[in-house]
Amino acid sequence: MILTVTLNTALDLTYRVAALVPHTSHRVGHSAERPGGKGVNVARVLAALGHETVVTGFAGGPTGERLRELLAPVPRLTDALVTTEAATRRTVAVVDAAAGDTTQFNEAGAPVAPAEWAAFRTRYTDLLSGARAVALCGSLPPGVHVGAYAELIRTARGAGVPVLLDTSGEPLRRGIAARPDVVKPNADELAGLTGSRDPRRAALDARRRGAHAVVASLGPDGLLATTPDGLWRAAPPAPVHGNPTGAGDSAVAALLAGLAAATPWPARLTEAVALSAATVASPVAGEYDPAVLTDLLPKVAVTREDDPA
Repeated sequence: MILTVTLNTALDLTYRVAALVPHTSHRVGHSAERPGGKGVNVARVLAALGHETVVTGFAGGPTGERLRELLAPVPRLTDALVTTEAATRRTVAVVDAAAGDTTQFNEAGAPVAPAEWAAFRTRYTDLLSGARAVALCGSLPPGVHVGAYAELIRTARGAGVPVLLDTSGEPLRRGIAARPDVVKPNADELAGLTGSRDPRRAALDARRRGAHAVVASLGPDGLLATTPDGLWRAAPPAPVHGNPTGAGDSAVAALLAGLAAATPWPARLTEAVALSAATVASPVAGEYDPAVLTDLLPKVAVTREDDPA
């Protein structure tokens, strides 16, 4: 199985309106409720692709109960979340049909008690024994120390399980020093880590800091990857318009599946770009359009530039 960790889960709400106009009232044309948080989104995509997946992290209160209710019927997905006393946060995505973009509202995470963190650490260690790969995704909730991801990476490496890290800020800085197999930042997160706005230079710098491979998201321009096998760029044939919420998580799902299977890098990047674009084309956050995925897979351009310095 493939394991995903979401320490800051969320109940995601998506509202679709004809046009988002500040200071006015809006009639919602369509609404959707989904279990969320980066690692949960990754797990749902993996399960939809046919992979046996386990979700762990935290969930609590009425929103946490609702999140788990929504996860329960998902085929090939197992809930191994740790219950917290504090309620799981909510996020709201408002899709503006006229503009073709999305406005996001994210609540702060619920605090995690020391006993809850200890319970999670035990469960995580137990789950690693059956995992082919693990993804550590998203922000850290209050009560979880800033070096948590570095700690979890070292535990995974000790168990012989390859690990992908998708976070930002100081958790990324500390986590990358623990030598994860893959990190998947976007351009802003890379700039915050390295101080460079040049994605290529920043990705190479990030890899020198400890990651075995760095896959940088360039938005509609695709992905830039610096790996032990060289420097690669992958891009869709044309920009895809729609709701970008969850597109990065779909890319992580593809990269994680490739990590678990030791797939060659060109194939990993092709799948990641196509799946990300297919998620943008979906009207609901965190889901992908299978028809768009099938159409794009043979059209993604992957080029090798040179070996990393």
